[in-house]
Amino acid sequence: MATPTALGLMYWGRKTLQLPERLPAYDRWLRQLWKPAVAVMALGLLGGGRVADWLDDFFLAAVLVLGVFICWQLRTYRPALLVGIGLLPYAVAQLLELLLRLVAPDWMKRQGGLDNVDGLCFMWMGIIFFIARSQHKTQQAEQAHRLAAEQEQRSIESQTQTLEYEVGQRTAALSRQTNELRATLQELQATQDQLIQREKMASLGELTAGIAHEIQNPLNFVNNFADVSAELVAELAEERARPQRDADLEAELLADLRQNLQRISQHGKRASGIVRGMLAHSRQGSGERQPVDVNALCDEYLRLAYHGLRAKDKAFNATLDTNFASGLPPVEAVAGDLGRVLLNLLTNAFYAVQKRQQQGAELGYQPTVRVATAAGHDEVLITVQDNGIGMSADVLQKLFQPFFTTKPVGEGTGLGLSLAHDIITKGHGGTLEVASQVGEGTTFSIQLPQ
Repeated sequence: MATPTALGLMYWGRKTLQLPERLPAYDRWLRQLWKPAVAVMALGLLGGGRVADWLDDFFLAAVLVLGVFICWQLRTYRPALLVGIGLLPYAVAQLLELLLRLVAPDWMKRQGGLDNVDGLCFMWMGIIFFIARSQHKTQQAEQAHRLAAEQEQRSIESQTQTLEYEVGQRTAALSRQTNELRATLQELQATQDQLIQREKMASLGELTAGIAHEIQNPLNFVNNFADVSAELVAELAEERARPQRDADLEAELLADLRQNLQRISQHGKRASGIVRGMLAHSRQGSGERQPVDVNALCDEYLRLAYHGLRAKDKAFNATLDTNFASGLPPVEAVAGDLGRVLLNLLTNAFYAVQKRQQQGAELGYQPTVRVATAAGHDEVLITVQDNGIGMSADVLQKLFQPFFTTKPVGEGTGLGLSLAHDIITKGHGGTLEVASQVGEGTTFSIQLPQ
């Protein structure tokens, strides 16, 4: 009978092709095929005649077709591909025999079936199965070899860690012999840290002053509109207390009150947005790069630097000229560090135009600070330009050196531009360049990779 052959092929294929691991869903279906197989064999034992024979052959053909389909699903696994090649002729022969039994039963009876074809296909299947089994064993051997290699690699890594530990112990012994030199170096680093902290505090003071001035504007509007709204409420209550109420006046008062509340909400959201922006920058101080909107960052720090200087000098005014490129792609950067660089450059720009204005040597001089952005081929360009006092060629050569400053004693540490240069070049892989002319102004150009 063909049904036991089908069950044998199914059992062998499940084990050889590792179906429980590779195709568990199909494997669950295959394990249920013994039920119809038992039914077909029982029908044959009870003398089912031609129907039992036809069902017996149909079951074998179905198992063969299903086997070819499963092998196609596992075609990237070479033994499965070979098994499919072995099953395919046998499956075609079985399907052809079933078809001929249906359409030409008399011819099949005279020819005695396709036993010869079935025999050849069965032999072909056996040869291919033998090759597939050999390849399966070869792959298992290769897998065992890989596992052995991995174990050897782990052993090597363990030995490497041991050697590294021994090297670390020896390095520690050598380090203990250099304590005197390290003590001197620590003293120098402590002095440098103090100067850097001073520069940070100076930047923080300027930023705080700018934030305070920026928040004060919407808060003033909120307070003013709140006072006016209180007066409107009082007028509305007074009107409602009169014996003869003026409906038009009440509607006008309510409209004014509604408009004031809208303005209070608008300026309150403006102040809240400033606070959220500062909190966002403070949270980004971990050094992790994130996509940054360069246009928004430049606009925000331009206003903060300007208001920070105006908080110290109420009489100072300057023209803020912006030219931000539309559709500028975001830049992967540390927003806090990049904002610190912009704040330093913009603070220096406002300082330069203020000094030129205080000299009073020019009539009609208008302090101007320009900030522009542009997109290059694979970089983003930021330009900070002023029409201030400018710098000489000798100063430009030393501008990014640590502790060099053109400001009077007490107004600068000489670390701001040095740190800004390191943040852009070393921290973000970009460039920071400067061009200046005495009495004409200065231009700083930042180039950041996208």
